Amino acid sequence: MDTIRLIIVAVGGQGNLLSSSILGEAALLSGIPVGMSEIHGMAQRGGVVESAMLFGDALSTVISDGEADVLVGFEPSETLRALKKCNRNTVVITNLAPLPPFTVAMGKGVYPDLDRLQDLIRAKTEKLIAMDALKLAKQAGSNLAVNMVLLGALIQTGKIPVSAENVKQAMRTKVKPAFLEINLKAFELGFSAAQTGRS
Repeated sequence: MDTIRLIIVAVGGQGNLLSSSILGEAALLSGIPVGMSEIHGMAQRGGVVESAMLFGDALSTVISDGEADVLVGFEPSETLRALKKCNRNTVVITNLAPLPPFTVAMGKGVYPDLDRLQDLIRAKTEKLIAMDALKLAKQAGSNLAVNMVLLGALIQTGKIPVSAENVKQAMRTKVKPAFLEINLKAFELGFSAAQTGRS
């Protein structure tokens, strides 16, 4: 199979690493070779956390600029920041609920306009799926389920060679039992939103 290159970007505390772990487990359940690398910013200060995942036979877990097949952004400005990893054939999935950095709160920075941000992404890539993942996470029962909403949207695209069933199976082993139902519901809501284009 051709190697599929996925970048996931988030702010510390948004659950990027759990999502990556679930995807890795789902790939193994699907019999797909998978490699992963992570970059941790100052997570406790809202720093960026980036995961690179390669599905299929790959010699390296590094995804260079312009190489990503799929980009998933848990925070809109982080999606924009990672746009250099994309190319004309990349599919981008982004949450539209901002988590502005402290520099914006202090008046030392300006948060990008969300409409302009989407225009910039669309201009450089094949497809953009943008949704208010926070709203869907709340609907599922927890603000913290944004990661599972976006995971559902990712699987719906069919760009990653793992089935929704294997992702749910991986969730059952990786998510604490007390939060499993909320996470499964968030996954389904994200899957549906990507399908219908409404969030």
